[in-house]
Amino acid sequence: MIGLDTNGFSHLDGYGRARMVDVTGKSNTIREAVARGEIRMEKETLQLVRDGRLSKGDVLAVAQVAAVMGAKETSRLIPMCHPLLIGGIDVEFDFDDENLKIQVTVKVKTSGPTGVEMEALTGVSAALLTIYDMCKAVDKGMVLGNIRLLEKKGGRSGHYLRSE
Repeated sequence: MIGLDTNGFSHLDGYGRARMVDVTGKSNTIREAVARGEIRMEKETLQLVRDGRLSKGDVLAVAQVAAVMGAKETSRLIPMCHPLLIGGIDVEFDFDDENLKIQVTVKVKTSGPTGVEMEALTGVSAALLTIYDMCKAVDKGMVLGNIRLLEKKGGRSGHYLRSE
């Protein structure tokens, strides 16, 4: 077979097939990523979550555990992600009463040869899905979205900071 030009896509081999990037030659450096997403809901649902009055229990406590588990399991969910030794995960929830939403922010840190952007994004996604799951009995119209990387530190590509 003749090799293909992969246009710099590191997850493709010379034949255009998917591959896991070899990071064995990369130095271990401290890396950090922060991601955020949101879930919009009815005013009554937002209040139930805030007051801890949903029948399934403490929504945010369970969503926090889901964020941590999601970040830790990223390499099992995203085919070309490397399993990483995660050094720390922080999860924050912010209520936005004006826009009827909860924002979830996940910060992941490691010392290794590759970044943790996917882990932070997966953590946010898992937390949002958990909030939906726990609230769906009272509000099936919730909308999850605006999941994005806010900041990345460490590694060869340096510092990235989203301007919002």
